[in-house]
Amino acid sequence: MTAAAILAALFALLFAGVPVAFALGGLGMVLLVLGGFSPLMVPQGLLSTIDNFILLAVPLFLLMSNILLKGGVGRDLFAAVQAWVGHWPGGLAVATILSCGIFAAISGSSVATAATIGTVAIPEMIARGYARRFVLGLLAAGGTLGILIPPSIPMIVYGFVTEESVARLFLAGIGPGILLLALFVVFSMLFARFSGDYRPSPRAGARERLETTIRAAPTFVLAGVIIGGIYGGIFTPTEAAAVGLAVALILTGLVLRTMTWAKLREAVMESMVTTVAILLIVAGAKVFGRAITLYRIPQDISAVLAANFDEAWLFLIAISVVLVLMGLFLEALSMMLIMVPVLAPSLLPLGIDPIWFGIFFVIMIECALITPPVGLNLYVIQSVGRASMGEVAHGVAPLLVLLLFAAFLITVFPDLVLYIPFKL
Repeated sequence: MTAAAILAALFALLFAGVPVAFALGGLGMVLLVLGGFSPLMVPQGLLSTIDNFILLAVPLFLLMSNILLKGGVGRDLFAAVQAWVGHWPGGLAVATILSCGIFAAISGSSVATAATIGTVAIPEMIARGYARRFVLGLLAAGGTLGILIPPSIPMIVYGFVTEESVARLFLAGIGPGILLLALFVVFSMLFARFSGDYRPSPRAGARERLETTIRAAPTFVLAGVIIGGIYGGIFTPTEAAAVGLAVALILTGLVLRTMTWAKLREAVMESMVTTVAILLIVAGAKVFGRAITLYRIPQDISAVLAANFDEAWLFLIAISVVLVLMGLFLEALSMMLIMVPVLAPSLLPLGIDPIWFGIFFVIMIECALITPPVGLNLYVIQSVGRASMGEVAHGVAPLLVLLLFAAFLITVFPDLVLYIPFKL
């Protein structure tokens, strides 16, 4: 009954419009006081959240992605990829998805990925005759690769909450990221093959390919530095964020010369606002998590789950349904910070690897990014494409099915997640 009352109070606050950070932190503080625990746990929880080396990667990756966005890196990247695959069936759509995947490997943000590639790809694809709804849906879904292909801000937060290795989480995201990218590419080619509305792009000449590739080469180098450095053990994910930020500044300021002081100021301010919002939510979740732990809520819920779901696959189905429903009214990071502390104690008794579950959870919360009414990617593409929410939501529906199919595939074949971090 206590767990049900606490959850009911939390969702009542959220439905009343209380910001997630204050709903979590405020309710956690009330629970501590009512339970007779020291209220000093609140400032201690806030300090332990902010004074954390792992979470330092969040503002660094956000600033890096905003600098790349303001520096117009997406334009050169898209032009290079289009020059190589644009003549394929549905080639422009394929180039869009591949560009999303490459930008995801240097940004860690789904919103930045959708906005950066969408700004360039949407007018180009529509001009080539692609159905408007298809274009909008493809960009909204393609943006979700930003939190699956490493680096990933939600994976950093998941590692912080569960005390799992962020580097292993990043490596575990590579296989599913490539899988989801391949599913989107195949869907794009089949759509182009059977719709017949688009006009194929001519094959680019050798000179055009060389020029666009040289122009985009620094971007590929940046992606290689981040992923290769983490995979090779040269630096930690937090250090990778700092290195990536430095390279992004050099790339946009000295190499491409597209960064101005005004754009840099915009990037810093936007990153600051987003960072404060994320850290406030994490801090509120920390206080709430400490309170419910003292009330033994996670342990009680784990006992209930163990009693009713003695098979891992039943547990995963139940969690998937809950996350899809929560995604209709909560954004991705809030879902993670509310659910993970409660679910984490149940994983090992059911034989579920915490690293694998982190990737599964990220795929499921990707659905929240593209489901109305609060899917952030829908709003981004709606703004970039000057479209209605209905148009974007209609176009993204089949790609939402592919996301769920990817979650099914990694459940059936867990080595898609675990092979790179543990066996390679």
